[in-house]
Amino acid sequence: MISLNAASILPDDGTAGALVGRVWLASASGPSVVTVRDGGVYDVTSRFPTVSTLAEEADPAGALRNVEGTRIGDLDGIAANTPPDKRDSAKPWLLAPIDLQVLKAAGVTFAVSMLERVIEERARGNPASAAAIRAEVVRLVGDDLSKLKPGSAEAMRLKDMLISQQAWSQYLEVGIGPDAEVFTKAPVLSSVGTGMDAGLHPKSSWNNPEPEVVLVVSSGGRIVGATLGNDVNLRDFEGRSALLLSKAKDNNASCAIGPFLRLFDQSFSLDDVRGMDVAMTVVGEDGFTLDGHSSISKISRDPEDLVSQTIGPTHQYPDGFALFLGTMFAPIKDRDVAGEGFTHKRGDIVTIMTPKLGKLTNRMLPSDECEHWQFGLGAMMKNLSSRKYL
Repeated sequence: MISLNAASILPDDGTAGALVGRVWLASASGPSVVTVRDGGVYDVTSRFPTVSTLAEEADPAGALRNVEGTRIGDLDGIAANTPPDKRDSAKPWLLAPIDLQVLKAAGVTFAVSMLERVIEERARGNPASAAAIRAEVVRLVGDDLSKLKPGSAEAMRLKDMLISQQAWSQYLEVGIGPDAEVFTKAPVLSSVGTGMDAGLHPKSSWNNPEPEVVLVVSSGGRIVGATLGNDVNLRDFEGRSALLLSKAKDNNASCAIGPFLRLFDQSFSLDDVRGMDVAMTVVGEDGFTLDGHSSISKISRDPEDLVSQTIGPTHQYPDGFALFLGTMFAPIKDRDVAGEGFTHKRGDIVTIMTPKLGKLTNRMLPSDECEHWQFGLGAMMKNLSSRKYL
């Protein structure tokens, strides 16, 4: 069971930044856009009906600070009421901090995750084969491709060498080739927030968390802030076939984002994102623990490049989008059987953290046992209209 309070989710500098969240209000029968300040949690929905509306402002952080808002409670109480096992539905609880933005994800943007994708492909989704294949892949490619610029002449020479040895992979294509892999992670409004259960397809036997930084981008392609995400992945499904990507990535509660969106201002910028160290812990009911750590500085493609490959003349997002930057850490620590690496078990508690963005914590359950997603776009429009915010 997860226990949350303000200290367990806020950034290290507390409420110094411009923090945006969403809260379910029973009195409104729907979600409200909120900001977190020293004095508590303030509803700003009357000025910004959606987070996507706020992201369209010329200065979102400044606009947020200029709104007085209505205090709805203290963060300790709202956070504590968020985990579903002990939730009082009459009191507010936290949601994912984005709403109408399209949920996009970039894949294979870090060398370590790229190599693991190649291993999945060669293993055909069988974890028992992974250790031997990992050794062979590292022998051919090496274990440090972080300085290899995708699409460069050096990258193309490596591609030609691997093709000649019949070792080329579709994952290497998007990892070191000119075109990034960017896919739609999940439907709009379907993400879960901190403290909520995150879902794994019940038929998956080899899977893992994917700790990532998530950028929030306006309809004009301007990056306005960042948050944390868990791009939950099924290694067995995607390893069997890349055409099963949607099955591997898009299931009920399989997209976790939070705890808050931190808008860019004098205290936080894209350069802070570029230098971020992100850590992750997994704690199982069986006593298993896993710790991981990496840095955005090891990314193969700059965040601005990934955004430019997502939006432009060939693809528009009128309500903006949220972009997962790719996983920095692929857990391979053996859990049960030597050589078969890591996979989740029911009840695992996953925490993803970085000082400037706080902590995103979720309990892992089969997707069909997580809270079913019921509040979609139609329900949101009706709700906002009934509250006279549209």
